[in-house]
Amino acid sequence: MSNDTDVMDAAAAEDTGYVLERKDVSAILYAVDIEDRTQLTKLMEPLHAADIADLLEQINPFDRSRLIRLFDREFDGEILSELDESIREEVIGVLKPTVLADAVRELDSDDVVDLVEDLDDVQQEQILDALEDGDRAMVEQSLAFPEYSAGRLMQREVVMAPEHWTVGEAIDRLRSASEAELPDQFYHVVLVDPRLHPVGNVTLGKLMRSRREVKLTDLVEPTFRAIPATQAESDVAYAFNQYHLISAPVVDDEGRLIGLITIDDAMAVLDEEHEEDILRLAGVGEESALSDTVVETTRRRIPWLAVNLLTSIFASIVIAQFEMALAQIVALAVLMPIVASMGGNAGTQSLTVAVRALATKDLTGANIWRVIRREVLVGLINGLIFAVVMGVVGIIWFGSPALGYVIAAAMVVNMVVAGFAGTVIPVVLDRLGVDPALASGAFVTTVTDIVGFFAFLGLAALVLL
Repeated sequence: MSNDTDVMDAAAAEDTGYVLERKDVSAILYAVDIEDRTQLTKLMEPLHAADIADLLEQINPFDRSRLIRLFDREFDGEILSELDESIREEVIGVLKPTVLADAVRELDSDDVVDLVEDLDDVQQEQILDALEDGDRAMVEQSLAFPEYSAGRLMQREVVMAPEHWTVGEAIDRLRSASEAELPDQFYHVVLVDPRLHPVGNVTLGKLMRSRREVKLTDLVEPTFRAIPATQAESDVAYAFNQYHLISAPVVDDEGRLIGLITIDDAMAVLDEEHEEDILRLAGVGEESALSDTVVETTRRRIPWLAVNLLTSIFASIVIAQFEMALAQIVALAVLMPIVASMGGNAGTQSLTVAVRALATKDLTGANIWRVIRREVLVGLINGLIFAVVMGVVGIIWFGSPALGYVIAAAMVVNMVVAGFAGTVIPVVLDRLGVDPALASGAFVTTVTDIVGFFAFLGLAALVLL
């Protein structure tokens, strides 16, 4: 009776979308502390593999090691595939060889490739040894393709059928296939010609609702794309998102079918691209994670802090040219950071839009000038609005209409330049082959700081002195 209840609880949790809360983590760690494997298994059973991976990433290495050892044979391959790369090697090192072998055998070939490609040689061999000869050969063939290519992303398990088959022949073959012959999940039957070239996809929905005598070629999807194995995975993700693909066959240099990419893998790449862009824009390194040590985190952040220091020195050199004006009019030192800050924020807004548009291939040579004009006009309008605000503030605060005019004019100039630089700089870097997400921020900040200080202090020196 208790077993049935546990199953029902697990099913209910799955239906309602189980969320790992702090009290759950505390209960799990308590079970680990008292070494109660039965209680630990009961608490972990309702959790999705992704939730267990999150749990392992959140706790410290000592608790992580104890939990893995106590969980033992309940540890499955899906947890490994969901783990962040930063702790994957550590977890694999803790698992018993037999548990690791069983976990790896549960995974599709694409998940195994993703698992082993970033491991050291010893751990790679440990995982490959756990596979059957045929599965190992497929994984090694995928690893032979370039990193971040479709060949690394694809799974080798493909459901295909000759193009001359009918619906009845396909259904009969699928029903007679053994469990090992079919992937756990698939969305299409790939039609191939006698030379194993893919010629179309047939969805399972169309297959199941069509009469047995209908030819498969009459049911092919209108949107069909074969992906070269050497194509960059970022381009693969773009194609899936752009053309609403569910799965796509992967072909070798001769156009023969060698694998399949499904939407979950393509969207995972897209998600990674978004995450990397955010981290790069912040200058914290594309591989930063909460599980990183103090030394790793420091090492990744130092380079961009150093770049920021260098750009700040350039801005300080500009300020130093107006030392006399600053000494005579203290109000300039009070208002100066406002101009630079507004320009920096405006530049970051334009920069973020441009970097995202470049990543999604929406910003091209055909529309670049229209986008630049838009951002410059937006900068001009925003600059005029805030120029009025700051002009009034300058007059009321310091009782100087001239000072109000100066900061208003400097605000307009810097906001316009910010809109221009925030769009043009990432485009130029992209044309030069430099990742715009990685380097644009420092350049845009430098431009807005220097222009803002120069415009404000220069106008002040001309008008007020």
